[in-house]
Amino acid sequence: MIAIGNFFFKYRNFLFIFLYLALFIPSPQLFRESTFGENYYLYPLIIGLFVTIFGQLIRGVAISLAYIVRGGLNKKVHADDLVTEGFFNHGRNPLYVGNILMLVGVGILMNSVVFMCIFIPLFLFIYQAIVLAEENFLRNKFGEQFDAYCARVNRWWINFGGIHKTIGSMAFNGKRWLIKEYNTQTVWMLGIVVILLYYYPQLTGGDTVLRDKIGITALVILAAYYVIIRYLKKSGKWKA
Repeated sequence: MIAIGNFFFKYRNFLFIFLYLALFIPSPQLFRESTFGENYYLYPLIIGLFVTIFGQLIRGVAISLAYIVRGGLNKKVHADDLVTEGFFNHGRNPLYVGNILMLVGVGILMNSVVFMCIFIPLFLFIYQAIVLAEENFLRNKFGEQFDAYCARVNRWWINFGGIHKTIGSMAFNGKRWLIKEYNTQTVWMLGIVVILLYYYPQLTGGDTVLRDKIGITALVILAAYYVIIRYLKKSGKWKA
């Protein structure tokens, strides 16, 4: 599993492109009209949006409180320090948990049996392998310090007990969240807009002209968001 994890750690960024494309594979529906009635679409809509937004919020809070470098070194697992404060005091992998929830949420939003039953389990297997590879590196580097951390904090399950105290005791760096996440946020929000407009015609009453107007407006807003945050980052006016 560690060897598998090291392999996928190297290519993990391509994994999300693959998974995003997999969302659009034709599939039976999780929630069907025959079972849930004529308003069946509200179930994947509400549940999916809640789960995926919750995942993004977990990532946001984790990054804003105590950032951990996940880029590795030369495409290999690497860490200079063992980060245990902030959200990492409540779960060892809050960024990964956020990613999982974001993908599960969009899978529900797409109402896709294929994505939820095939690609999400595959994604969980890959993430488990990556985490085991990371833990092997951290254990070899930090030894008893890492073992003590593992004994105190769960690998996947986030303990939200006392999270308000953690947030209140640390400086919340919202700028770092935007600077580090604007690429992910832009793609994620664009994907949600596409899904809502083209897979939920009920939201626009089947009016394709209105749908296209909303889509163009959303695209302009997201492009402006991306350009502004990128400028603030590259110009040095915002620093993480």
